[in-house]
Amino acid sequence: MTSQRVAAVDCGTNSIRLLVADLDPETGELRDLDRRMTIVRLGQGVDRTGRLAPEALERTFAACREYAAVIAGHGAERLRFVATSASRDAENRDEFTAGVRDILGVEPEVITGDEEAELSFAGATRELQGSADLVPPYLVFDLGGGSTEFVLGTDWVQAARSVDIGCVRMTERHGGDVDAMRADIARALDLAARTVPLTGAATLVGLAGTVTTVAGIALELSAYDSAAIHHSRIPLERVREVTRMLLAASPEERAAIPVMHPGRVDVIGAGALVLLAVMERTGARELVVSEHDILDGIAWSVAARAS
Repeated sequence: MTSQRVAAVDCGTNSIRLLVADLDPETGELRDLDRRMTIVRLGQGVDRTGRLAPEALERTFAACREYAAVIAGHGAERLRFVATSASRDAENRDEFTAGVRDILGVEPEVITGDEEAELSFAGATRELQGSADLVPPYLVFDLGGGSTEFVLGTDWVQAARSVDIGCVRMTERHGGDVDAMRADIARALDLAARTVPLTGAATLVGLAGTVTTVAGIALELSAYDSAAIHHSRIPLERVREVTRMLLAASPEERAAIPVMHPGRVDVIGAGALVLLAVMERTGARELVVSEHDILDGIAWSVAARAS
């Protein structure tokens, strides 16, 4: 089978991301043509109101219009659009679905937390298979804006669970109350542990913007560098140091951090707390950071559907 040009969109609580890539199912190679991210904060207020805000929908639709032009420009043969936590929770998700369909011509798939976990695992671990030192079983966690997915597996998924802790949800629910956030996170991890053995992995792999941003800070990068961050290993103590710094910093100080996206300034402290709690609960001494995640898993799922 020849390579396929596909497009994948991951629409989460805080950001919407696009990947256009050439995939070779025979060699397992994925070659990026365009990979981009836009902070749209689709989940603005959803935890409180149960609805997607009109301004959040418009920000998301504006990004979709931009992505439609990119997809057409590259001539992608197939597109899959996956929506996660915020649109799962919203009473008016039909408005979101109709808007995306009108702009991109595909039905957005509002997937379950378990489906989200499986796609994240596939995207994050495909490159790790066969590594001499990053050995299975892998515990992959995808720390999003509204939820965090945990999935344990080797070359296949053994257990998966999604829980409602994420950087946006924790910030909106608790503001700056660190103790309340810690208690909420601990309860969610107890819930996750009923399904996924959180201490049963040889390699802990972290995904998504909070994790990659904390990694960039820990590595003291002068600018965001995907190549430097991808598969970096961040010790537990370094995550503690970065978390303490972020919680103590003013918004202006956080905004001045070289790797910080402006859309993460107000939620990165809560996200770092979730990350630290996961590492402490799992007993991991270090975190392996992956820039390849659910977006790559979505792209591979398009190829699998076509085969």
